[in-house]
Amino acid sequence: MAQSNARSRLLTVAEVASLMRVSTMTVYRLIKAGDLAAIRVGKSYRIKEDDVDAFIAARYTEAG
Repeated sequence: MAQSNARSRLLTVAEVASLMRVSTMTVYRLIKAGDLAAIRVGKSYRIKEDDVDAFIAARYTEAG
């Protein structure tokens, strides 16, 4: 298995919410439902930027 040397930046729930233009509660719901992978750090979560990009790409649809 090949391993990439590039590291994905870890984002806070608030940063993900801002990026996706949704509320923080929506991000928490996505994490709880298992739709968005997250890492638990103490009492908070961190989400890999690559995982956010993959989540958005998987749900992207063309208008029209």
